[in-house]
Amino acid sequence: MPFPLQNKVAIITGASAGIGESVSRKLAAQGVSVVLAARTAEPLEALAQDIQKSGGKALAVPTDVGSHEDQENLIQATLDTYGQIDIVVNNAGLHHRGLFENVAAMDLAKMVDVNLRGPLVLTHLALPHLRKGGGAVVNVASLAGHLPLPEAATYSSTKFGLRALSLALAQELADSGVSFSLVSPGPVATGFIMDHLENVSHLTLSQPISTPDEIADDVLACIQDGLPERCRPANSGRLAKAAYVLPGIRKVLRPIMERKGKRNKARIIAEHNQNMKS
Repeated sequence: MPFPLQNKVAIITGASAGIGESVSRKLAAQGVSVVLAARTAEPLEALAQDIQKSGGKALAVPTDVGSHEDQENLIQATLDTYGQIDIVVNNAGLHHRGLFENVAAMDLAKMVDVNLRGPLVLTHLALPHLRKGGGAVVNVASLAGHLPLPEAATYSSTKFGLRALSLALAQELADSGVSFSLVSPGPVATGFIMDHLENVSHLTLSQPISTPDEIADDVLACIQDGLPERCRPANSGRLAKAAYVLPGIRKVLRPIMERKGKRNKARIIAEHNQNMKS
């Protein structure tokens, strides 16, 4: 049976823009009370007010998911306001792009805090409440969690870890009434990519770019059916899995994909610059 959304309470991290904002709006439109978590208060409050004007229920809780204290405050604020937690969407992400040795050590550590430690801790804190009525956890991972990505070693490793966590918990807690799912996108047209185009790898941009709404639709689908993982684009997910299982294919395909990504990158930057002018 599909997981009912009406009168549920959801925590969404990275909610102030992009995928998180789209997930929040879509859940609120389905009758879910949404708790919006991100580091910066102003866009969170603006989104909460916008959802409320549309008849939805929303609470903004400024949160650094790398802080244990902030995570505990997020859980408590949710319970104080709504009295329950039914859904957790771990969407917040951080990517300091570049060669491993060129990125500051503490920036690498912060990626681990936000991309892996944060979802792990928040899920652990929320789990007793999710168990009460049956719940859903959706982790927004990445195709970078399917095969090792040079020039994104730490980001890739955190997404591998998040996938392993989610898939392992789905087995460990199979009888808990809580589902654990992954949404693993390739590049998405959000500030995460579009504001850093010059530094995005050619390999990343060899794949089709999805919209935040498309990824949000995958998140909602996972909440409702508990499917362990959805990849978008689906063919990119299949290619990533094949490249991981068969390193020889990866070695052959990588230069081809990088050339394609280089052409795509030049086109996307030109289009983006033109859009900024108009």
